[in-house]
Parts: sequence; C-alpha cells; structure tokens
Amino acid sequence: MRDFAAIDFETANYDRSSVCSVGVVIVRDGEIVDKFYSLIQPEPNYYNYWCTQVHGLCRADTDDAPVFPDVWAQIEPLIEGLPLVAHNRPFDEGCLRAVFRTYQMDYPEYEFFDTLAASRRLQPDLENHQLQTVAAACGFRMENHHHALADAEACAWIALHLFSDNNNNSIDNN
Repeated sequence: MRDFAAIDFETANYDRSSVCSVGVVIVRDGEIVDKFYSLIQPEPNYYNYWCTQVHGLCRADTDDAPVFPDVWAQIEPLIEGLPLVAHNRPFDEGCLRAVFRTYQMDYPEYEFFDTLAASRRLQPDLENHQLQTVAAACGFRMENHHHALADAEACAWIALHLFSDNNNNSIDNN
C-alpha cells in the first residue's frame, strides 16, 4: 500500500462526535506529500477533565475554531480516492461516522485500515502496541503524542514500514 491518508482525531469528551482536532497525512507513491491539521469546535461543545489531560486542549482552544463540516470541506479533496489508515481504526472511524451523523452529512463509506491490528499481527513480540511503541519499533521518534497531526504522522510512518513492498506484508481492514 503506497497511496493512503493517515488520520487521527482527538475528542473533547467521551462522545465520539466531539472531535476537537484532526490530523491528516497524505502518502502517495510511498512518500508523504501533504499534511493537514485543524482544531475543530466540538459537538457537543464541552471538555471533560480526562480528555483534556490526554491532549491538553480545552474549550478556550476551540471556541473560535471552525465546525466539522467546514474542516471536512478542506480535507475531502486531499483524501479523494485514498483509503484511510488509523492506529486503532475503531476509534477514529467511529469518530468520523459519529460526526458525519451529528451534522447529517452523507457518509461516503471510506475504506479504513488499522495499523494497530496489523502491528499486533506482524510484531507480536512488542511489549505493547500503543502508537508510540509501534512507531519507535518502526524507527519513528514521536515528540508530541496525542497531537492529532503528530499521531497521524506516526501512523503514516508505521503503515509505510509495515506495508512496504519489500516487507511482503498484506494489509487488511481488521
């Protein structure tokens, strides 16, 4: 897999539709060619303590941020025709589906792949399969974990490492 878009969301609270930031990394022909990051005004628009502890964002950070449909209008042309890749696909795909529902947008049934599931299958000896652990095992040094763009970059690196042509590994949607 040499063409894809790695995506990562952070949420303001435990509601999957409460995306408050997104990072996207575009890979074409096995090379990172574009990156996108935006804060998003979450829906519902409140932050819980635990989510803020994870990513450091709070309501003051996103009060003037665009709403999801405006952000997605910028992302959609970047990812057109590309499969999406996430580390822990059920979370990020769940966020995307939930926020599309919240804004009554037609969901285009994006093809999603999961570097977490793939790393569990292809790197069974790792102490854990958290993003930073897998990224390090693939030679990528994370410096800003839980920043959506940094996490998307790590995911892209992992996908390139695990699914490069010379690794002879196949990717699946699990």
